[in-house]
Amino acid sequence: MLTESPSIAPVIPIPTVAPSATWESLELIEPLLRAVKNEKYASPTPIQSQAIPKILKGRDLLASAQTGTGKTAAFALPILQILANNPVPHRKKSPRALILTPTRELAVQISDSFRVYGRNLKLNHTTIFGGASPVLQIRSLSRGTDILVATPGRLLDLFEQGHISMDRVEMFVLDEADQMLDRGFLPDIKKIYSTIPNRPQGLLFSATLPKEILELTQKFLKDPLKVAVSPPSSTVENIDQRILYVDRENKSALLHSLLEDETMHRVLVFARTKHGANNLAKQLTKSRIFTEAIHGNKSQAARMAALKKFKSGKVRVLVATDVASRGLDVDSISHVINFELPKEPESYVHRIGRTARAGAKGSAISFCDAGERPYLKRIERTINRSVPVDSDHPFHSVSVANKRVSGDGGSSKRDNYRSKGGPSSRFAKPKGRRPAQGRGYSAGGSKPGAGPGAQRRRASRPAR
Repeated sequence: MLTESPSIAPVIPIPTVAPSATWESLELIEPLLRAVKNEKYASPTPIQSQAIPKILKGRDLLASAQTGTGKTAAFALPILQILANNPVPHRKKSPRALILTPTRELAVQISDSFRVYGRNLKLNHTTIFGGASPVLQIRSLSRGTDILVATPGRLLDLFEQGHISMDRVEMFVLDEADQMLDRGFLPDIKKIYSTIPNRPQGLLFSATLPKEILELTQKFLKDPLKVAVSPPSSTVENIDQRILYVDRENKSALLHSLLEDETMHRVLVFARTKHGANNLAKQLTKSRIFTEAIHGNKSQAARMAALKKFKSGKVRVLVATDVASRGLDVDSISHVINFELPKEPESYVHRIGRTARAGAKGSAISFCDAGERPYLKRIERTINRSVPVDSDHPFHSVSVANKRVSGDGGSSKRDNYRSKGGPSSRFAKPKGRRPAQGRGYSAGGSKPGAGPGAQRRRASRPAR
């Protein structure tokens, strides 16, 4: 049965800079301390220093935390410690900790974290998700598992077939809860939770906390510790955000132009559709910019292979739909490019959060055509700031910059300045037909990136 709890109090922000906490001060056991030090984690992040001691004491947790804040370790480490300190024999099909996540990629990432942190412990874990043969997953469950990381659909399928029992679940984690809501998983989550006979310790993580999420917490959290690493829907401070106004037919040329800059060493490009992602990847590869694409129509094996190439540096550019905007854990992504702005402003936050991870710097460049001006307006309202406009590129569109958006009172002074003799006026704008094969040229026929504006931009960038 789902249990009710008192109304959720306001979330209490915690510092974005961790206090003088050390891994030892969190009272982690020696095998876990050894694991985090092997990973060269100097000190706990704010959410880790706040959450781990409370979870170890048995508290439920409600956390507003984006990916890249260290939230996986914030729940994985205490789960491993609690289970290791209370060993019980393995039993077929019966996990002791259940972690629900919305995507295959995030499930794999979380599973990898449990493997790394728990390498010195005699605990095992199983990962199950759709899009792959269930045979090996069922076989792993039949051997007994301590920790189960799962997507809701596959979990329910295997539960209904009798391959999973919930009778020993003592810890229940709901990760990326707002994305669960967006994907329509709420009924599945409630059904899964109702199969757990004894109320487990509950942990909920969400980048944003809409009303529906707060209502959900009342179903399975009891007197939770409430923390927020950063305000919901805020953007990471270390990200340099820019908007580039461009006519839709010139977006491909603009992308090629930007990617001539070799300081963009690992680039994640977001497209709105699967077809668009495939086309972009083909165009870039044809231009000898080695690129892979991932989206929902790709098989799990193909998606994992593409991610492996991107992580290893075999391909410099990964084009993705929003399937990868959360749960994609790749170090040193230098740039995120929104080839198309998302319709939902929260997706913008999650997309650009793929860069500037673990305190590093990063850049988020967003293309905006005439039809996307309303999306930009909603994004800026959500993040409570204006995204700076960069018109110093060969494809700046004055008409898009000056386009009126319903309710915004027309274009801003900043946009008018940029479009009336500002820096962008040095460049000839493409007219008429689309530039051949998406490769744009500035005035005089020189390659984009060769003009004085581009040279100045390169000179101002820090060495990488």
